[in-house]
Amino acid sequence: MKRLQAYKFELMPNGEQSRAMRQYAGCCRVVYNKALAWQNAQYQADNTFKFSYTKTANLLPQWKTELTWLKDAPSQTLQQSLKNLESSFRNFFAKRTEFPKYKKKGMSDSFKFPQGFKIEQQNNRIFLPKLGWLRYRNSQAMLGTPKNITVSLKCGKWYASIQTEREIEQPRHLSTSMVGVDVGIARFATLSNGQVFTAINSFKQKQAKLARYQRALARKVKFSSNWKKQKGKITKLHSTIANIRKDNLHKTTTRISQNHAMIVIEDLQVSNMSKSAKGTMETEGSNVKAKSGLNRSILDQGWFEFRRQLEYKQAWKGGEVIAVNPRNTSRTCPCCKHVAKENRLTQAKFECVECGYSDNADLVGAINILAAGHAVLARGVTVQQDRTMKHEPTEGIRKSSREPVGIPRI
Repeated sequence: MKRLQAYKFELMPNGEQSRAMRQYAGCCRVVYNKALAWQNAQYQADNTFKFSYTKTANLLPQWKTELTWLKDAPSQTLQQSLKNLESSFRNFFAKRTEFPKYKKKGMSDSFKFPQGFKIEQQNNRIFLPKLGWLRYRNSQAMLGTPKNITVSLKCGKWYASIQTEREIEQPRHLSTSMVGVDVGIARFATLSNGQVFTAINSFKQKQAKLARYQRALARKVKFSSNWKKQKGKITKLHSTIANIRKDNLHKTTTRISQNHAMIVIEDLQVSNMSKSAKGTMETEGSNVKAKSGLNRSILDQGWFEFRRQLEYKQAWKGGEVIAVNPRNTSRTCPCCKHVAKENRLTQAKFECVECGYSDNADLVGAINILAAGHAVLARGVTVQQDRTMKHEPTEGIRKSSREPVGIPRI
């Protein structure tokens, strides 16, 4: 089977190369925005949306004549930005993302080379068209054949993301165990075998420092030199928060994936769970401050990224991830199967009102998730099939997920 894998390295350009890369990123941003504006104008003219890379690529020579500095950027990077816009429209029409937006300076500045580059790992350098040879921090061994390179700017540093392709044998997981995973806020992840992964809460750790930086930014003249320096500090702190969270997620998912061939998780709709409670002008929301704090804590955990990493790591190792219906997993007694809201009166403790069984609430949830996963394997029904049979709406449901109806006795 073919495996596509990306490796990210920090680049070490000189001053001239750094200025050129900023210019290339700006050229790609301008071309992207001009193509989006052209498509919007076409829609207003004939009320049809049929974005085509070929049509916009034919406009590139005209745009280079109008804006002569576009010629300084490599043509393939400009063409690639148009392909990225085409992909954005495809995802929008497939209802996977929102309508494409105009790009802003300083936000996700990047450009891509699909060909024409060279990599010398033994000499720790990369050759990019019009830029020449650049040094990079060779932090890990790269396997496979490089297919393309994306150069991006983050917190004042340039990074190269190299996508590789290689043939591997069909993987077979070394473990034979199956485990249920319950994610939470007090405990990041609790496994059905009793193993607990504590929450890092990287945003909460840096929240006071971030607020201090933001207050200092508010006292400065907008767009002044000191304002830009302070804004750079805030951006760097946000990057630190994200890196801490990402590091913890990778370590946790790697440990779980290495030790278990079958992982059962809840099919959580994180975007719905973290919606604001402010309400509307007509009907004001209730408990807005408490819900805001809960939303902040939920997003600080990175549950969606946790699921994404588990899925691709299990696929690489030959395992599988099953997503089940989260309904009543924390209210069902694993002993007598009695379902009641009163079974869990506190966040941490579960006590069945029917049979008296008591344990940690997160552990009970993980046990019930594992039982639901066994039901999915027994029935072989996916989320999409199950909802279709019940004539329920299927919008927003990931087709790769699976869920059972209720929690069975085992």
